[in-house]
Amino acid sequence: MKKQQEEFTTLERIHLAAKAEFLEKGFQSASLRNIVKSVGMTTGAFYGYYKSKEELFESLAGETYRYLLGRFREAQTEFAELPKEQQPEALGTASGQCMWEMLHYAYRHLEECKLILCCSEGTRFAGLVDEMVQIETEGTHAYLEVLKSLGRPAPKMDERLEHILITGMFHTFFELIIHEMPLEDAEHYLEQMRDFYTAGWMKLMGQEP
Repeated sequence: MKKQQEEFTTLERIHLAAKAEFLEKGFQSASLRNIVKSVGMTTGAFYGYYKSKEELFESLAGETYRYLLGRFREAQTEFAELPKEQQPEALGTASGQCMWEMLHYAYRHLEECKLILCCSEGTRFAGLVDEMVQIETEGTHAYLEVLKSLGRPAPKMDERLEHILITGMFHTFFELIIHEMPLEDAEHYLEQMRDFYTAGWMKLMGQEP
C-alpha cells in the first residue's frame, strides 16, 4: 500500500510539472528534461511512467479532448435522430444545450482545455477545431437535405463561406475559455452568440427567424 501511494505521489508530481511546462512553452518547445529535473528524478525513471513527451501530453489532455469532441458528436447525432418535422424548431435549442454543457465542463477543466486550445501544436489535439468543423459541416448538409424533404427552402451554400462561418463560430466559443472570462459573463455571451448564429444560419438557409 505504501509503495502504491509513493508511486501515485510521483505521478502526480510529474503531471503538475508537465502541465506547468506545457502551459508556459507549448508542447513543441516544452523540455522533457526540464520536467524530469523539476520532479527530481532521472530520465530512466520517468520512462517507467511514460514512453515519450507525446504520451505524457496525452495523459493530461486526452480525457478532456475526448469529452469535447464526443459530446459535440453526440449532440449532432441526437439532432439528426429527431423526426424531420421537429428538426427546424429544435435547431437552436439542441445546439445551445450542447454548447452550454461544453462550456461548464471546460470551466471545470480550464488548464486541460488551454493545453488543447493554446499549447497542443505538434500533437493530434491541435486538430480539435478542424474536427468539430467537419462534424458541423456534415450536420449542416444533412439538415439541408431534411429541409428539402420537407418542401422548405434549402438554398445551396457556398462551401468556402460555410467553412469560414463554422470555423469562426468555434473560435468565438473557445475564446470564452481561452480568456477565462468569469463564468457568469461567459454564460451571457454564449446565449448572445447562440442567438446571433442561429438567426444568421436561418437567414442563409432561407428559413423564417
